[in-house]
Amino acid sequence: MAVRASDAPTGPTAASHPGPAGDDPTLELAREQAFLDRARAQLGRMRAAAEALDASRASDAISGEVLSRVLARRIASLQDDPRTTLFFGRIDVAPQDGPPECFHIGRRHVSDEAGDPVVVDWRAPLSTAFYRASRQDPMDVVLRRRFGVEHGRLTALEDEYLRAAGGTGRDGSAGALLAAEIERPRTGPMRDIVSTIQPEQDEIVRGDLAQSICVQGAPGTGKTAVGLHRAAWLLYSFRDRLERSGVLVVGPNRAFLDHIGAVLPSLGELRVSHATIDSLLDHGRVRADEPAAVAALKGEARMAAVLRRAVWSHVRRPTEALVVPRGVRRWRVPAYVAQEVLDELASRGVRYSSARSLLPMRLAHQVLLEMERAGDAPDDRVQDAVARSGPVRAYVADLWPALDPAAVLYRLFSDAQVLATAAADDLSPDEQRMLLWDKPASTKGAARWSRADMALLDELADLLEREPSLGHVVLDEAQDLSPMQLRAVGRRCSTGSVTVLGDIAQGTTPWATSSWQDAMHHLGKPSHDLVVLDRGFRVPAAVIEYAARLLPLVAPGLGAPTSVRSNQGRLRITAAVPADLFTVVGRAVREATGAAGSVGVIAPDAMVPALGRELEHAGLGFGRLDLDHGDDEDHQVEVVPASVAKGLEFDRVVVVEPAAIAAAEPDERTGLRRLYVVLTRAVSELTVVHAQPLPGPLA
Repeated sequence: MAVRASDAPTGPTAASHPGPAGDDPTLELAREQAFLDRARAQLGRMRAAAEALDASRASDAISGEVLSRVLARRIASLQDDPRTTLFFGRIDVAPQDGPPECFHIGRRHVSDEAGDPVVVDWRAPLSTAFYRASRQDPMDVVLRRRFGVEHGRLTALEDEYLRAAGGTGRDGSAGALLAAEIERPRTGPMRDIVSTIQPEQDEIVRGDLAQSICVQGAPGTGKTAVGLHRAAWLLYSFRDRLERSGVLVVGPNRAFLDHIGAVLPSLGELRVSHATIDSLLDHGRVRADEPAAVAALKGEARMAAVLRRAVWSHVRRPTEALVVPRGVRRWRVPAYVAQEVLDELASRGVRYSSARSLLPMRLAHQVLLEMERAGDAPDDRVQDAVARSGPVRAYVADLWPALDPAAVLYRLFSDAQVLATAAADDLSPDEQRMLLWDKPASTKGAARWSRADMALLDELADLLEREPSLGHVVLDEAQDLSPMQLRAVGRRCSTGSVTVLGDIAQGTTPWATSSWQDAMHHLGKPSHDLVVLDRGFRVPAAVIEYAARLLPLVAPGLGAPTSVRSNQGRLRITAAVPADLFTVVGRAVREATGAAGSVGVIAPDAMVPALGRELEHAGLGFGRLDLDHGDDEDHQVEVVPASVAKGLEFDRVVVVEPAAIAAAEPDERTGLRRLYVVLTRAVSELTVVHAQPLPGPLA
């Protein structure tokens, strides 16, 4: 059964609860709207109650400050958004061991004055049935209802009967409202999918906190949104644990994070940290570029063993005894005893600096043993004094010097002998020559670090002091990270879990992974669940089939995704002469803006400035998404460099000069993978404008 708002009577009468399924559908829609109005009133009451609480009445200032922050978060979470509704679905359940009940499923929990639920949070266990119930396994659900929404009001409803004859709901395929919601135009490159989550996506979202999950997701399968919803669900289900340990989302670039930043708050979560891999590994200013081969070598996992040797090679063998004057006596610790202390600390598996901090007390203990053998009875205060004494500090500084990451890496890349010793059998002589600087900087402070060096500095920092672990990390576009970058992310969830999202076919770096098993090993999560999402809900068939022509070249053996959209979408290939390329692009953009929804204009990075000037000259307003910054305003049209397109999606996309997009990458495979990414950003319509011949598979 489906009904639209145009069928409903005007002036719906108030109702405490919608009527049973099967009533006059026009009246039923009016009852549901009245129930929505009631739910909004209850949310307003909850917010007013929270605002009335006084944090200043806490027992002390510290408690008051903490309570104030908690209340501020609570009040923010109770904010109503008039552009949408508090619920998007409903289930009627009839369990065998209880009375029939009706539950509305929404973005957050709303209760009445008695504490009874008015709207059930989509993350609650009860809501699982809304996403997973089927005629084969109804999960006690008799009826599932979805709502159409327009400007915060209910405009339609559609029923699916799971345990009774009748109704027009179809099990196993999207109904009209679900399909419309999936294909609905949006105002930005990212939105939540909470009302359209599919059963296979819901299983990922609700995976246990202890479970590390790797999602191989083709374009349009919603893998990024699934990862964000998983973060929100974990925070809801394991709040006490994760509020202490934290949740982090790592995305491919700043523009991407700016746009997903609106998704988690809409799901009721405000306390999730966001980072790019570059901001996560910010150990100094990146001031140098280097050949792709050098960057790829620095990204290999072999470098971890090289760096470990470079750090621990600084611990020297004692050649002289430690002598500590105290009063009229001189206490002596033989060199071989000091060596035993160093060996014991080095074998404990603790970090370099942590072990170093223990060394003075261990040496002082040996001095106390000598004192006791001489008949003295020293106590802990004597041991502390000996550990802080000048001779012990000097002895420690000589044998176990303090280090910092930049100093270690500077020495490694500046001194051929130091590098050869640290490399051992892990790097060939040719590879060592690739890493050595031709003209080393005069000091570590003057060193010109590259982007690949940031992962090495992060590894060194962890070798010196252990990186604290978070409770959960969501890593998007993971296929693009090098083994050393993956190790860096893995350190940040060493005692927690990870949700890894990516697509082997969309790897656009020279070191892009070709195996999820290898990637998860570098992350430190060899035990994990691998889930493949290959049903495309976002990208229409016409677009995905065109882009999939590249798959045999960019990811041999990887199956092409299948679009489950009823709307096949629109594909247009437009040739232009070079002199008129931007004019043709302008016409395509103007036509794309004639309908509601977002428009992405994706072009080779080098072409973006000139393209922007031409669009301005043509009177076409637009925003621009860059690698380091998103668009601060809402624009229907966004100009996007090809290198920034990953992870974004638009209703209509105009791709400019595919051959130039592919040619901008260091090799053919990476170039065609970049092009595959660009071609799969469209949700409804793709227009390709070219003056150069199209790459072979697309011709």
